[in-house]
Amino acid sequence: MRSLPLPVTLAARLLPVGILACVGWAWSTGPMSETAAKDTSDAAPQSSATPSSPSSSVAAKTYAKPPAPCGTVSATTISSLVPSAKKAGKELSATDESVRRGCSWSALKGYDYRWLDVSFEVKGSDALAKQAYQDNSGSKDSPLTGLGDEARVTSSLTTKDKQDTRESVVTVRRGNVLVTVTYNGSDFESKGAPANDTMIKGARKAAGDAVAGLGSAG
Repeated sequence: MRSLPLPVTLAARLLPVGILACVGWAWSTGPMSETAAKDTSDAAPQSSATPSSPSSSVAAKTYAKPPAPCGTVSATTISSLVPSAKKAGKELSATDESVRRGCSWSALKGYDYRWLDVSFEVKGSDALAKQAYQDNSGSKDSPLTGLGDEARVTSSLTTKDKQDTRESVVTVRRGNVLVTVTYNGSDFESKGAPANDTMIKGARKAAGDAVAGLGSAG
């Protein structure tokens, strides 16, 4: 094959370099630089935009703190459920009273022993309280209507040293507060325990007082 003259060969080798140089000039300082800058500026807001996060919104929180627990159950209810008990009750110790508070009443009248406990636990939001309520539900729970946003009750009968004790526990969620009422009793003369319906009705009555003691909000 006949070899090309030197100028033609050199020109062929330098052509790609020239093309790349022209393209580089067009992107850096030439007319295409304006288009590239515009494309970049148009894309910038999309890349810098930060999607809203649910955690940035303020979570609904109905109550700021629990109420004074011993004042939430009426004297009439105490007299009915725990005869001979001191109406003032005994507040339960708590590590943080801004989150959890409780009160108990107990008494022995003749051979009948009764014990009532009411506790309040404030969660960080209504949603957290609802989740906690659901997480602690069990197969033996029975739903209750007319108490707070949702409520349930469970009962049990235990025997120790041939003595029966029946206990009913009502759990209520209202807003971001969980209210738990525990009511139990024994008859030391017969070694038996009160009827199941009696304990459930008693626990429900105390729970009604406790939920009302929360007020509308606070």
